[in-house]
Amino acid sequence: MSAQARWPAECVEVAGESNQWTRTADSGQTTTYHFCRTCGSTVYYGGGNFPELIAIPLGALDDPYIVDSPDYSVWERRRHDWLEIIDPDVEHSD
Repeated sequence: MSAQARWPAECVEVAGESNQWTRTADSGQTTTYHFCRTCGSTVYYGGGNFPELIAIPLGALDDPYIVDSPDYSVWERRRHDWLEIIDPDVEHSD
């Protein structure tokens, strides 16, 4: 499970250096992950189905509650049975 906030790439300014790794999905799309050089935590990533967006894990933000509630949920077929998103305003996708 993952929780991230996404913004248009042109609205995000990244400072500092990161290590990066690019993953190619079964679909052929690629996502590039950027990691902190000190601790190895994911700082941000982009590509895949949303190449125009930058995703930042909520745990990497100073205020992880910057987002009130999720807008959409993806890969629901693969979610754990104990997880259920019941907010009627959340867009569901697989």
